[in-house]
Amino acid sequence: MWSRLKNPLKAALLVVFVALCVWAIVPVQQKIRLGLDLRGGVQVILQLQPTKDVPAITSQVQSQVVQVIDNRINGLGVTEPQITRVGNDRILVELPAVKNPDEAIRALKDVAHLEFKIVPEQVANRAYAAQTATTSKDQAYIQGSVEKPSPAYLASGPTIYSGAELKGAQASYDQSGRPKIDFQTKNPGKFDTLTRKYLHQNLGIFLDGSFVSSPVIQSPIGESGEITGAFTEDDVVRIANELNAGALPVPVVIISDDTIGPVLGQLDLTESLYAAALGLGLVLIFMIIVYRLPGLLADLALVVYVVALLALLAVNKATLTLPGIAGFVLSIGMAVDANVLIFERLKEELWAGKTLRAAVRTGFARAFTTVFDSHVTTIVGAGVLFLLGTGTVKGFAYTLFWGTVFSLGTAVYITRFFMDVVVDADIVTSPSAYGASASDIAATRAQLTKSGA
Repeated sequence: MWSRLKNPLKAALLVVFVALCVWAIVPVQQKIRLGLDLRGGVQVILQLQPTKDVPAITSQVQSQVVQVIDNRINGLGVTEPQITRVGNDRILVELPAVKNPDEAIRALKDVAHLEFKIVPEQVANRAYAAQTATTSKDQAYIQGSVEKPSPAYLASGPTIYSGAELKGAQASYDQSGRPKIDFQTKNPGKFDTLTRKYLHQNLGIFLDGSFVSSPVIQSPIGESGEITGAFTEDDVVRIANELNAGALPVPVVIISDDTIGPVLGQLDLTESLYAAALGLGLVLIFMIIVYRLPGLLADLALVVYVVALLALLAVNKATLTLPGIAGFVLSIGMAVDANVLIFERLKEELWAGKTLRAAVRTGFARAFTTVFDSHVTTIVGAGVLFLLGTGTVKGFAYTLFWGTVFSLGTAVYITRFFMDVVVDADIVTSPSAYGASASDIAATRAQLTKSGA
């Protein structure tokens, strides 16, 4: 009973599996995420700088910076940012499909040191006037940097609170629908004491020595507060982002930035797809010419393999990069290599005079150990690359790892299933269709007879 039902059941399961994979990847343009090198965008490496308060860059400090930068980038509306820790004191930031690379780099440069200072009223008035001014002279009054603070920063009092002590900030609206900024503090007691001491004075907010805002302290503030004023919606979003950005435990410096235009990325993608399609096509043709019917069945299994791997990328929302495509193509070679080992063993069994069913069973069984060992060594190598590598190395390792795993499954199970269907149903019985011609069989038998086997 089982012998008659096993192939139909396996066929039904395979059809369902392929259908689910196709559903997962269609439409391909929306389901497969492309990396920075294929979509264009910005790649920036940030160096974390120790300070007097934080003399050593620890893993915890690095994680805090990653979280703050992630909040900052999300606040700018950048889709699918990739933020990765590099070593012990660096962070790699990849921003695919950025429309304005200069703005994105500038935003990352602003992710720096935030300070709160008491600002004299006349300084606050001039700073607000300079924000709306168009002359470079007025703008210079409020613009500065960590190395060279602005005149408004220097004309204000000492720093009484730092961005590292700020928990977060959000753009919001008051009861009248006017834009405002809500913020939360990490040390409510300290902030309450400060705001009571400087009640009704201007609390200046400076980012990298540049003037951001100077709200008046209307009442004591503890765990949370709000910043109100004549703000537009864009103002509150910008200030909230800058407040979040300033909540860094240490300053950061951009040591490398690389901009990849969308045209170059599209060109790389097109050429890579052409190369992958050409390589796959040559492999399919080679298998049919050399191994005939088994080669054709292996090609069908290879198509299943490609669809399954793409579905894995889509479901896991993995990012496909140029090295990832290379790993994908390399794993196709692994899949073909497995089939080559199996089919060569199959031909040897046919040459030895075994029946077709026996040759298939023995060929797959005896080649399994070699196929398994070769795949496991590649899987282990790809796993180590993924765990220890960074950036695009991880993309290559990811597709190579899962591609090799899938190629092992398709070679051992799916190709075997196709072969069983053809052989069990006696669809094709001629040994020549399996790469073993009558002359090859006769020559092998004569050699065995001569040797006394």
